[in-house]
Formats: sequence, C-alpha cells, structure tokens
Amino acid sequence: MLEERPGFIVFRATGVEAARVFQHEPGGHRWQRVPPNEKRGRVHTSTVTVAVLQEPEDSALVIPPSELEWRTSRGSGPGGQHRNKTESAVVLTHLSSGLTVRCESERSQHRNRDTALRVLRARLLQARQEGSARAANAERRSQVGSGQRGDKVRTVRCQDGLVTDHRLGRKLPLDAYLRGDWTALLGA
Repeated sequence: MLEERPGFIVFRATGVEAARVFQHEPGGHRWQRVPPNEKRGRVHTSTVTVAVLQEPEDSALVIPPSELEWRTSRGSGPGGQHRNKTESAVVLTHLSSGLTVRCESERSQHRNRDTALRVLRARLLQARQEGSARAANAERRSQVGSGQRGDKVRTVRCQDGLVTDHRLGRKLPLDAYLRGDWTALLGA
C-alpha cells in the first residue's frame, strides 16, 4: 500500500502475473448490494473507478555530445579588462530540443562549461518529468472515465452472488471474486 485516504487507494502490485491479472481492471466498477439494515430490500449502488499504470523505469539522463553545440563569448558586466578580453562566457544549445543555456558567472571558461551542462541537464530532466506526468495523467483519465453508469466495466451484485465483466462478457461467483480467484474472468 503506497497511499490510502478516504475514497482513494494507491498500491503497487509486483510479480510475474501482475500485468496479466490487472489488465482488465481499468474503468468503472459498479457495486450493488442490499445493506443489512435495509428493511424493504432496496439495492444500493456504488461506483468505484480504477486506473492501472505501469511504473516508469529509472534511467539516468544521458545527453550525447553530438546533440550539444558549444559557443564561447566575452563576458559582460563588471570585471574589468580580464572579463572584457577573455572568452569565458559559455552558450550551450541542446540541438534536439532547442534549449539554450548561457553561463558567465565564473571567470573560468571550464567552470562555466560545467555549470552550463548541469543547468541544461536539470532543465531537460524537468521537461521530461513534466511531459511524463502529463502523459500519465492523460492515461489515468482515459482509464477512469467519468465514473458514470455507462463507463462501467464490471458489476458486483452481492444479492445475486455474481460478478459480471461487461467487456469480456463473463460471469464469476462473488465468493471467488472476493478471494481473488479471477481465473474465470481471465479465461485461464
């Protein structure tokens, strides 16, 4: 369990069969039951939305040297003759993204090159993380849907003791479903 708060649960499933077991879970699940204190036998319906996301791989940000363009120039600002006569400022351009970093904070060109490369890596990593976060949010939204009745993928009917998977067109006994024995739904 990674996170749990009222109405929201995040957990991690690992193992060889995890992807196969959870492949049909994304979407809306309708839960129908007759509560024990219901005197007239009315069915209460709840909806649960489920999203299944792949965990991203950890990889270091490696920038091939062929994607970098280095230029040097004279620094600007205070510093006297040394600053105005030596090319210590560095302009680094990442060719594939067009991102440019200018660094002239140090008197040494070598230190400015190191700083510019660190800043460029940080900006590229931030852009990559923002892009992957947008993609993950879009994938989650597409899986969850609106949570309305028409979005349901599974109906759990406690009073009948049946679970119906609407995408697969299969039924399963409720007690097997609650035990986690989904082999009938998965066709195994």
